[in-house]
Order: sequence, then C-alpha cells, then structure tokens
Amino acid sequence: MILLGLLMMAGGVDENAIDKAIAGSVAGWNAGDVERFMEVYSENPDTSFVADEGVVRGKTAMIARYRAKYDFSDPVKRGTLAIERLDYRPLGRDYALYIGRYTLRYPDGHSASGPTSLVLHHEAGGWKIIADHSS
Repeated sequence: MILLGLLMMAGGVDENAIDKAIAGSVAGWNAGDVERFMEVYSENPDTSFVADEGVVRGKTAMIARYRAKYDFSDPVKRGTLAIERLDYRPLGRDYALYIGRYTLRYPDGHSASGPTSLVLHHEAGGWKIIADHSS
C-alpha cells in the first residue's frame, strides 16, 4: 500500500484517473459513439485487442472491427455496456493492469458477459489502453 501511494505521488499510477477513463469509454458505447468509446485506446500502432479471430493491432483496425460487429446507431442491437473492476495493479511507473468484467445487456433481456484484462499506459493524453484481452 505504501508503494502504491509513493507511485501515485510520483505521478506514476492514479487508480481514480484510470476508472474515469474506463467510465468515459463505457459512456461512449452507451451513447452509440464508437469514436468516443475508443478514445481510451492508445494511438500507438502496436496497441492490440485479442479477439476470437486473433490479434487486432492498431486503433483504426479495432474501430473497423467494432463497427462490423455492432450497430452503433441502434441501441437495441448494440446493447448497454457496464464494466465492473475486479482487480487493479500498478505495473511500474506509468503502467497499470485493470481486470474487470464487461456486461452487455440487451432490451430483450439477454446479456453477454466476460472477463477483460487491460494494460494501460499513462501518455500525454492521459491513461490509454495499450493491450486488451476480452473474452
């Protein structure tokens, strides 16, 4: 706990800022705005998302994948997203691991849920996801 406090004071890891960044992404999804949903992802071309079809690299490719899989203009088809944080660990100065459970709820009563592991890096624009494995 003391180490976490020292890291936070040194400008390394800020758990509240990470929670806020994730909440902003969730709000983008629920508003039907894929660009806002993806703001939390780094622009680095090595940023990755592990999907059923393999590793997707780069924010542009990830946005294209989300647009192909979800209809962001239709909340009935898109569902309402929620993410619950299950664990959080600093990984050194300016890096953190966020483990959560995402849930997509649909108006007809069904839902999809699974674990998500996110590695974040503190960049000039704030905390950004550099690796996402959601299943």
